[in-house]
Amino acid sequence: MSAKLILRGGTLLLSLIGVVILVRLTGLDAHLDETWIDTYVRGQGIAGILVFVAAGGLVTGVGLPRQLFAFLGGYAFGIVEGTGLAILATLAGCIASFYYARFLGRDLIAGRFPGKVKQIDAFLAENPFSMTLLIRFLPFGSNLITNLAAGVSTVPGLPYFAASAVGYLPQTLIFALIGTGMKVDPMANIGLAAGLFVLSGILGVYLYRRHRHGKVLDEELEAEIGEADPSAAE
Repeated sequence: MSAKLILRGGTLLLSLIGVVILVRLTGLDAHLDETWIDTYVRGQGIAGILVFVAAGGLVTGVGLPRQLFAFLGGYAFGIVEGTGLAILATLAGCIASFYYARFLGRDLIAGRFPGKVKQIDAFLAENPFSMTLLIRFLPFGSNLITNLAAGVSTVPGLPYFAASAVGYLPQTLIFALIGTGMKVDPMANIGLAAGLFVLSGILGVYLYRRHRHGKVLDEELEAEIGEADPSAAE
């Protein structure tokens, strides 16, 4: 193993530790709730918006659920503005984790998991926008792992980010709707959001099955949606 690879791997590890420590010290992981929004975001004008987007980019970039910030966005800003700002925050985290993996972890991860990286490359390479959109529409999967995997692949950033922004919309809108319901009619909004979530999940699986053109993103995912190759189990 070359000294350059060791250095980059060490930098990757130390920076990950640093981000986790920062999140812990600031209390973001424990205090991202309505009280935090009321104190630092609502009624704070541009400063509150910047705090919301920056905090959202940080915590979604290290793996906290993006749905949490969609909920908080709806609570703080309402359905339209909250959805838009939550997508902006999540996209900031997406870009950060994508380039973090590309510049610091590409050689290390590609060397450790060459088959997985090739599989992701094959799935996304031909049409990065459409195939990324299929992934984002699925109702399950890790946002962070998807970003890191795309970062170490050869997928260009721009179509990946554009498709991610569009693909984030359904779930972000649903959870922002739940957030707005905390102030008005919680049961009605939660019921509507639950129905929309089920519909968006069904749509995501349908689009994945219809438009992946025989490509396989992940064997576990195939099993989840009932598309695993029967011969693989023999």
